[in-house]
Amino acid sequence: MRMLLVVFVLMTFKLIAQSDTEKQVLNQTILSKDSLLFTVGFNTCDINQFETLLSKQFSFYHDQSGFSNKKQFIKNLKSGLCADPTNYQSKRVLLHSTVYPLTENGKIYGAVQEGEHCFYEGEVKRSTAKFTHFWLLEKGEWKLVNALSFNHHMSE
Repeated sequence: MRMLLVVFVLMTFKLIAQSDTEKQVLNQTILSKDSLLFTVGFNTCDINQFETLLSKQFSFYHDQSGFSNKKQFIKNLKSGLCADPTNYQSKRVLLHSTVYPLTENGKIYGAVQEGEHCFYEGEVKRSTAKFTHFWLLEKGEWKLVNALSFNHHMSE
């Protein structure tokens, strides 16, 4: 009986450690995708990053500019923020985020990333906002399916 208890406890520790490792890997993966999307894509106006990382079903909800799907979102980037890449000065800085795994039958299929970021024009901090991103594994690739950007307020 004592041996059975020891085996059960060891298996439980192994599952917890495995789960923690999976969460750490997921967190690193999502932060890497976030960096590609913003540090590379947004901060340098590299539209290809958006085309690659956004799901075909992408939808964006913004508390000041409304709703857009992937096609509209990319069109807005091209004609708005990225209309003149030689003079582009916008920058997004991630302040913090937390990643929550979504599982089915013990297997991770998606993640929710929530956090806060700020935006600069040149060296001037313009606004801070909260965000929630829904990432989904699509054919083995992480894609951003939904993005909510809200609670924008001007920086002091």
